[in-house]
Amino acid sequence: MTRWPAPPVPTLPGRGLPVRLHDTATGTSVPSAEGPVARMYVCGITPYDATHLGHASTYVAFDLLNRAWRDAGLEVRYVQNVTDVDDPLLERANATGVDWKVLATEQTDLFAEDMDALDVLPPDDYIGAVEGIPLVVDAVETLLDLGHAYRVGASEDHPDGDVYFSVNADPTFGAVSHLAEPQMLEIFAERGGDPDRPGKKHPLDCLLWRVARPGEPSWDGRSLGSGRPGWHIECTTIALKHLGMGFDVQGGGADLIFPHHEMGAAEGHLLTGTHPYAKVYAHTGMVGLDGHKMSKSLGNLVFVSRLRADGVPPAAIRLQILAHHYRTDWEWTQGSLDAAVARLTRWQTAARTTLPDGVTVTPSQDDTVAAVRERLADDLDAPGALAAVDAWADAVLAVPGTTAAPADDAAHGLVALAADALLGVRL
Repeated sequence: MTRWPAPPVPTLPGRGLPVRLHDTATGTSVPSAEGPVARMYVCGITPYDATHLGHASTYVAFDLLNRAWRDAGLEVRYVQNVTDVDDPLLERANATGVDWKVLATEQTDLFAEDMDALDVLPPDDYIGAVEGIPLVVDAVETLLDLGHAYRVGASEDHPDGDVYFSVNADPTFGAVSHLAEPQMLEIFAERGGDPDRPGKKHPLDCLLWRVARPGEPSWDGRSLGSGRPGWHIECTTIALKHLGMGFDVQGGGADLIFPHHEMGAAEGHLLTGTHPYAKVYAHTGMVGLDGHKMSKSLGNLVFVSRLRADGVPPAAIRLQILAHHYRTDWEWTQGSLDAAVARLTRWQTAARTTLPDGVTVTPSQDDTVAAVRERLADDLDAPGALAAVDAWADAVLAVPGTTAAPADDAAHGLVALAADALLGVRL
């Protein structure tokens, strides 16, 4: 996959603070990385409806972490995948009469354009599922050899030879989500699993390799036969290849906690014989519209590209997202977008304002940057960081006798640099 361009990130004086995150697996606040290299994997899109605000909210959240790590002096290694072959993508391609490869390419390109517009730092390694098939084949063959995977025979609706992962082989299975088995079964069925597949050893066992079906794309799987990867093993193998076992943060939306991240951890444990797969599991809340989570199935999606086409500044879209803590569910409204546009205008005006000689404001620019750093270090408290900049902007704009440069002039001052470097909001 071709990454989108990396935006310039200003270097601030001083150094940021170590970031603590809420770890889903333990339910506690923990250090996010001890350095000197911070390793992060964030699950990417399945490219058939990109990029809605739910997507954007997740990638902006982990972009904050990326920026805060860098500001704290860490070297960041960031990996992201694209699930460019999967059942939902093929179903959408069939329904719309578009070749699945064309659909995947178009939507992946659109996602990259949206991330570029939102000033999201690109991953260091950006790997498509198709590109990663050799890694999957290696891993599935290894799991079969170890006795942690098995083939399922033919049934009325399935050909012979699909390969499944045995969840009972990992004694720590369930340690990420802490769900009871009835909950697991319900969610598994809702999120791409097949608990009722005949021939499986356990209803929660997940597909590793889907042998070729007529009319579906397939690739050489060596001893596995022609076919294509299951969903979870794709991310597991990419993460292990490019980050190694025990990487710092596994990130994604809360809807990935189970089964995706639970399965990935179990697969990693059994492939390597070591623990942990990831040290911290961090998850973003869901974005809603009209009382429901944004989802492709409901069609209640607000797209970044459409907002941009309507003339909404990307920085305002980013501010609308940052106004909500990354772990909270929130509802998209036109009113919250209007508030973000107004906030951006206020910040821009303050950053172009020259105070009269000898006049200072409280909080100062130094104090404001320190407050932003302190808030981001506390579980990426973006609303608190925005409030710190608000306080500075309000103080500047309340001073009588100030002069503001024209709107097309460059912003100046330490707060403007910090908004860009730490929040990804260029003024």
